[in-house]
Amino acid sequence: MIDIGVNLTNSRFDKDRTLVIERAKSAGVHGLLVTGTSVEESQKALALCQQYPSSLACTVGVHPHDADNVSDDYIEQLRALSHSSLVKAIGECGLDFNRNFSTPVNQQRVFQQQVDLAKELHLPLFLHQRDAFDAWLDILTPVIGKVPALVAHCFTGNLTELRACLAHDMYIGITGWICDERRGHTLREIVRHIPLERLMIETDAPYLTPRTIRPKPKSSRNEPSYLPYVVQTIAEQMKCSVEQVIQHTSQNSASVFAMQLKTDS
Repeated sequence: MIDIGVNLTNSRFDKDRTLVIERAKSAGVHGLLVTGTSVEESQKALALCQQYPSSLACTVGVHPHDADNVSDDYIEQLRALSHSSLVKAIGECGLDFNRNFSTPVNQQRVFQQQVDLAKELHLPLFLHQRDAFDAWLDILTPVIGKVPALVAHCFTGNLTELRACLAHDMYIGITGWICDERRGHTLREIVRHIPLERLMIETDAPYLTPRTIRPKPKSSRNEPSYLPYVVQTIAEQMKCSVEQVIQHTSQNSASVFAMQLKTDS
């Protein structure tokens, strides 16, 4: 399995990061894509990948929450980081009008600049979107077919939005949101509409711990070793086998992010 969204630079992993990576391997998760959410976090992500180059790769980008805080040369810094072969995508970038931790104007400007960078560098886009679908898609539409791939990270939208994403050949990342019987009801109903050839899996650790874990873990912190719980729920809702989900998502992620498939520890 490949976990395409892990916030492994988060301080909640500071005490046992190596053990977290080892537990992931023991659970069959042999590839981790570490998420960059700001220039600083992207730098940390790349440094971490350089310590574990056989298991880790990363994205570099600025999350919409941080759009108000970018420096004048942040694009140049992201471009420089992207020279590393361990950097597989631009992101996490996009729009979030739900919380507006940064102004919508700055969010759209910073998102557009990162979309342009992905086009320039011919890298996939690792995308965030919340309550901003139309504006988000308007920015993306001109580069469809001009970047290697668009990945809708942590998809939590409705069927209309899902169909629009699929119509534009996006890959759909599914997290433990689908394991939440309270918030994930809509996602459970519509996940069957995702072709296996467009499906990816992720934990978004340390967030979105699957509520299907039994016994319930003592810590609320999510980690990549919990990815099988996401796979199990997806398989149940799609009425296919766990093995099919693992096979297709692993192939999709390995292809899009140029990550090697591994079957040993």
